[in-house]
Amino acid sequence: MAELFDMSELEERVILVGVCLDDENDTMESLDELEELAKTAGAKTVAKVIQNRESFHPGTYIGKGKIEEVRMLVDELKATGIVCDDELSPAQLKNLEDALQVKVIDRTVMILDIFAARATTKEGKIQVELAQLKYRATRLIGLGNSLSRLGGGIGTRGPGEKKLEIDRRLIKDRISILKKELEGVRQARETIRKSRLNNPIPVVAIVGYTNAGKSTLLNTLTDAKILAEDKLFATLDPTTRNLMFESGQQILLTDTVGFIRKLPHHLIEAFKSTLEEAKYADIILHVVDVSNPVHDKQMFIVYETLEKLGVKDKPIITAFNKVDRLEEDEVIKDLKADETVRISAKEGTGLPHLLDTIEEILRSQKMLIEKVFPYSEAGKIQTIRKYGQLLKEEYQEDGIFVQAYVPKEIYLSL
Repeated sequence: MAELFDMSELEERVILVGVCLDDENDTMESLDELEELAKTAGAKTVAKVIQNRESFHPGTYIGKGKIEEVRMLVDELKATGIVCDDELSPAQLKNLEDALQVKVIDRTVMILDIFAARATTKEGKIQVELAQLKYRATRLIGLGNSLSRLGGGIGTRGPGEKKLEIDRRLIKDRISILKKELEGVRQARETIRKSRLNNPIPVVAIVGYTNAGKSTLLNTLTDAKILAEDKLFATLDPTTRNLMFESGQQILLTDTVGFIRKLPHHLIEAFKSTLEEAKYADIILHVVDVSNPVHDKQMFIVYETLEKLGVKDKPIITAFNKVDRLEEDEVIKDLKADETVRISAKEGTGLPHLLDTIEEILRSQKMLIEKVFPYSEAGKIQTIRKYGQLLKEEYQEDGIFVQAYVPKEIYLSL
């Protein structure tokens, strides 16, 4: 009888390491999130280590005594890797690996690793590979031309995780090719945006911290059938779906990639064309997981990221999601939002109120028209019905009397 192979031997067992720089630091919360990232990437966290320091150790991230403590934990817990909660310099990475004799990666590599696994569209894959190569290019200094140290995070996955021996020139050439491809995608996206302006269906961009329930909300409202798991970055590629209100008002709902603390700069740059959906939207729908004890900090990070993207002067609706998980009627607020609603995307609670709120804001952006259209211009009423909100339609001797709210562009053309 053939001997069974123990798959558990393949499990990555990691120790998370963070540095607390001041008394108010939220390092443990950050490590808890890093544990979720590790789980999403397929690794099991076996220990968490925090060192209190005034600054990161320039050569090894953590101090000599703490390195010894981590080394003993590696032996004791049979750990296969170390994940540091901050982005490491090439020297810190090399010195830590030499001292611990085990694979060391940082938070940035972990996030890039997950993005590589989650990207499904051509655009998503280009963006991830570009971010990975840019990260690696900055880390070739001091490591010669070998990328073997940077060959992977958890497992070996994604276009940039191939353990290739390539030099700076090849990386630069590859980055140049990817940038051209991405520029083509960006121009195509820009063309779509311009066609939307000529065909003014309002766009509502769903933003929020990763795992806040954005995809679940999009699925519930539009039956989009996109992946919605209780994992960080369950969906990466943006999805746009049409939603028709009972009044006949039509909108486009666009899901965007989730935000997270310490989101790598290279990723924000690479995903700018995707994230900019929020910049060109008529309304920002900010989904917040109120069952998360640190949802206030997550909200702050979302607003911080939106600011970096240049998203401003947009009406914001904050949807406090997962209210079904709250034990009592807690006071929850968002002072930066124009409107707030309490919902459960999974259970459907509060969604009619959310849709009413979206319609109210869209109505405030429109102009009231009261006009009699000759029967020869009856086709214009179909335009009003598609892009506006028809309040009254009466057939009279001299034509059709219409009372409706319509976008300014439509108003001027009628």
